[in-house]
Amino acid sequence: MSELEEEYRLEYFEEEGFERKTCSECGAHFWTRDHERETCGEPPCAEYDFIGSPGFEQEYSLEEMREAFLSFFEDHDHERIDPYPVAANRWRDDVLLTQASIYDFQPLITSGQTPPPANPLTISQPCIRMQDIDNVGKTGRHTMAFEMMAHHAFNAREDIDDPEQYAYQGEVYWKDQTVQYCDELLESMGADITEVTYIEDPWVGGGNAGPAIEVIYRGLELATLVFMCMEQDPDGEYELKDGNRYSYMDTYVVDTGYGLERWTWMSQGTPTVYQAIYPEMIDFLTENAGLEHTEREEEIIARASRLSGQLDIDDVDDVEAARDDIADALDIPTDELRDLLEPLESIYAIADHCRTLAYMLGDGIVPSNVGTGYLTRMVLRRTKRLCDTVGVDAPLDELVDMQAERLEYENRDTVRDIVRTEVEKYRETLDRGGRRVETLAEEYAKKGEPIPTDELIELYDSHGIQPDMVEEIAAEAGAEVDVPDDFYSLVADRHDTTDAELEGADDEDDRFSDLPETEKLYYDDQQRTQFEAVILDVFEREDGYDIVLDQTMFYPEGGGQPADTGTISTDNTTVEIRDVQVEDGVIFHRADERVGKGEFVNGQINGPRRRQLMRQHTATHIVVHAARQVLGEHIRQAGAQKGVESSRIDVRHYDRISREEVKLIEHLANEMVMDNIAVTQEWPHRNEAEAEHGFDLYQGGIPPGTNIRLIQVGEDIQACGGTHVARTGDIGAIKVLNTERVQDGVERLVFAAGEAAIGSTQATEDALYEAAETLDVTPQNVPETAARFFEEWKARGKQIEDLKEQLAAARAGGGGGGEEVEVGDATAVVQRIDADMDELRATANALVEDGAVAVLGSGQSGAQFVVAVPDDVAVNAGEVVSELASKVGGGGGGPPDFAQGGGPNEADLDDALEDAPDVLRHVLNA
Repeated sequence: MSELEEEYRLEYFEEEGFERKTCSECGAHFWTRDHERETCGEPPCAEYDFIGSPGFEQEYSLEEMREAFLSFFEDHDHERIDPYPVAANRWRDDVLLTQASIYDFQPLITSGQTPPPANPLTISQPCIRMQDIDNVGKTGRHTMAFEMMAHHAFNAREDIDDPEQYAYQGEVYWKDQTVQYCDELLESMGADITEVTYIEDPWVGGGNAGPAIEVIYRGLELATLVFMCMEQDPDGEYELKDGNRYSYMDTYVVDTGYGLERWTWMSQGTPTVYQAIYPEMIDFLTENAGLEHTEREEEIIARASRLSGQLDIDDVDDVEAARDDIADALDIPTDELRDLLEPLESIYAIADHCRTLAYMLGDGIVPSNVGTGYLTRMVLRRTKRLCDTVGVDAPLDELVDMQAERLEYENRDTVRDIVRTEVEKYRETLDRGGRRVETLAEEYAKKGEPIPTDELIELYDSHGIQPDMVEEIAAEAGAEVDVPDDFYSLVADRHDTTDAELEGADDEDDRFSDLPETEKLYYDDQQRTQFEAVILDVFEREDGYDIVLDQTMFYPEGGGQPADTGTISTDNTTVEIRDVQVEDGVIFHRADERVGKGEFVNGQINGPRRRQLMRQHTATHIVVHAARQVLGEHIRQAGAQKGVESSRIDVRHYDRISREEVKLIEHLANEMVMDNIAVTQEWPHRNEAEAEHGFDLYQGGIPPGTNIRLIQVGEDIQACGGTHVARTGDIGAIKVLNTERVQDGVERLVFAAGEAAIGSTQATEDALYEAAETLDVTPQNVPETAARFFEEWKARGKQIEDLKEQLAAARAGGGGGGEEVEVGDATAVVQRIDADMDELRATANALVEDGAVAVLGSGQSGAQFVVAVPDDVAVNAGEVVSELASKVGGGGGGPPDFAQGGGPNEADLDDALEDAPDVLRHVLNA
């Protein structure tokens, strides 16, 4: 902490008479106007002093507080900008959810690559922090969903060699002005600023760092002022709290965060933040769950709320031990305090989680098993379990809709539909998972060990089984469960990463680092297939050569579109180009033969192939657009691959796509084709494009650069680097070939465009005509005839099964020549029946119904055995089969009452059956 001590010695602190002190409880350094103060003022070093005694002059709602904040900074020359979605992976590929307002401007703006939408600016950004999930409801102040009110200023040093290399220059304002704004805002609210403390707490994250100040007022952290000015550097001068070394950057950013919910809470002084921000929903849930409290209990709850900040799982090792301390302070038994508070904590968490779900689903996240979809599903299932536990019987889709309505989402019908679908899936998952928990509980009960955390997380990941459900089932088996206080945070950490991070970045190829970016001629005229160029360099590879030109018409592989193929020719030779790739703007053409560096070449693209790929790529845009019209605005691309014969597009959707929906998608797509709409491209500034069209621009990935290429097809506008037809009529036709579920929450549409659409349709017709010829009917009558034949086939199969059972019963009843053996007090029938396994099993079941042990063998396919044992006979069928099968060179087994097995040596079957009586007696005596 001493590494950055000088960074906190602000002129503003000196002018205002602040004193730097060390907290007598936690040792933190802080600044205060109160020279008598001894503690930093933050729990657990202090209580919430504003509960019952609001810290501001008037009471604010969330909406009123948001407007007051934004207006204050607008009055101080900041431009207000609209909030971004909670799904941060819409505009960046390194994180999943928006956890702070600065996420909106990373990494391109904070690094100085592109200018901010305004400078300085102010925003109130909805955020979701999954790591706070276990604190929600307990501490009185934590919400997983929250709005981070903020003001930002983006600065760049002027004393560097080339200040023009950054998208903004000079200083807007820095630390002193930031702290002064905070003081003035608090004072405008009527806060007693002599009670405010500014705690020093250096910030590190994502490879950046800087001094930071926590703003504490009457026990509550209201804001954090981060001064991002350093970057990770192994040779850096400063070693910070994460153990890494840092040095100063050329850019430096004011990154502030003011919690809207906490400022609202401060203005109202309610027992917890939840009554301040969800008053109607808390009342509804409390009444629905039938929670009532006496005056004494209400008083205990109010007193406990002032101390609830001590339950933060980030600050205490044991939440239950902290609860003991609170109970001692209130002079009541811990059990009484727990029984009183835990139902309320569940109510608070339900309200918060429903708001979180409204944000996630309202912004178009679809529940699934990966990424943001997994996190959404985790919150939904935990919310459902909390409702069941506390006795809230209102449908979960209605509860989420309450928050979606309050947040003014327009897709509320889709949100409710998704929640209902997910609740039903959860029920099915619980039915399957309960049996796994029973088995696991029995296993650990025998070991005398508690079920470990990693098993709990796996149960949750695979089956959605909540830890308290595991505790209930495990208790019946005599097993214990040790649930960590931060269980859900651990689960979230497991999934709160992007696929890109999991896979890791490819190693950069430094062969091209000294070469200029290749001029991309294919954007100037996408119909052109011939060009001239100069060879800048040639690099030898194990399997050929990489040829770099100064300009090219060859499209490199990217965005799911395959690379162009063709030839390049010099005066002396022509080489085939079989692949084209791009790295850092340099395009290299892969060939099997060498050409000379510095030579002039004539390039020729494979025209028919290029035109077909253009049809397929434009068709991809059209199919996604049509799918959104049919399935809903939540539809977003999850992956795509264009091909010559067919293409596929994966979309995020919570249900299977029906045949009727496919037909409608196909119909709408071909309407756009027949309308012969112009396909246009433009290169607007990124900020302008995002402001006008939102982040749905980035369906196929997030392109770099200040200016981005937009492709418009009618109402559909996407950022795209691929090649396209000039008008939709050039596509010819679009045919959806089939749909399939790629993974939970992702549906695949496979389609063909142009000539491939005609070819696929003809192939389907050929199959239909062939089937019609086989069935001797017209093509129109194939479905009806096939259905009739299928029903007849099923009926005959059932008839055969019935006859087999009758034959088996007759054999069993008539003795059938089998050897009868006394096995203890029971009789066993040992018999060879050369039939299939179905008949063997049926005969064995018939014998068991008559009270006999069945040992049956068949030589129809190798040597096979079936052993069946009545419930009251102490013979293990699995052990008998295992021993008999070993005599014919095989194996087998099963449960004690029914088992089967066999081996390849059919010649040894009779000898094995002769040994069966001895095997039975041996197993019985064992």
